[in-house]
Amino acid sequence: MQLNLRNPLTVFDLETTGTNIVNDRIVEISVVKLMPNGEEIVKTHKINPTIPIPHESSLIHGIYDEDVREAPTFKNIAKSLAKFLEGSDLAGFNVLKFDIPVLVEEFLRAGVDFDVSKRKVVDAQKIFHMMEKRTLSAAYRFYCGKTLDDAHSAEADTLATTEVLKAQVNRYDGQDVFDNLGKKLGVITNDVESLHKLTASNLVDLAGRMVLNTKGEAVFNFGKHRQKSVVEVLQKEPSYYDWMMNGDFPQDTKRRLTEIKLKALSNFGR
Repeated sequence: MQLNLRNPLTVFDLETTGTNIVNDRIVEISVVKLMPNGEEIVKTHKINPTIPIPHESSLIHGIYDEDVREAPTFKNIAKSLAKFLEGSDLAGFNVLKFDIPVLVEEFLRAGVDFDVSKRKVVDAQKIFHMMEKRTLSAAYRFYCGKTLDDAHSAEADTLATTEVLKAQVNRYDGQDVFDNLGKKLGVITNDVESLHKLTASNLVDLAGRMVLNTKGEAVFNFGKHRQKSVVEVLQKEPSYYDWMMNGDFPQDTKRRLTEIKLKALSNFGR
């Protein structure tokens, strides 16, 4: 089937040196850009991470230091990649918690502004977990009736995710989605905006350290201030802002936290 698209939708997957959003680097990126007219553009790039690839990571994705020694760094391709992704919504499997935060960190390190706040984001894993309550390989087998033979290859994973997303929309179109308490979250439709609202609309920062509560207020999503208003915490405990800004948090999280602080100060001064 073909997805109903207002904007291009780029499905992507990353292979990395590890799982730390702040410190690890991309070694391969593969994208499938779905155009509103049905055209699909596939691109895959090996990337020199500029740091050693741990052996345990290489065993998972099959990419070793010698495979990327002559490859371009992310900084080398950042501008052209940002141009390719311009005007495109984003999708992938588990992209909200890992792939998008890592990608944004790489762009920020390269000095390229890649703001996803105005893009729709669809996480096929979240739809899968909401509707069937498991891995990309399992989703591929369940929705597409196929075995993912080359799992952890960025291109194979990206192509499989594209098929899974299409199959999900085809299977669940028009069905209601409920949380674990029976509260209706929305409806699955062949529309990227509605899928974005179901899978990504409550995030304040890409790492999920801050989220929107049911009132639309930004609250912390970790630690001692979990579920507390970000604005109220910063007002009552100003040192918490300094702790986060000096801590091992993604640059995107620090940027969003600063935006909330400045907006609160602006509103207070009115």
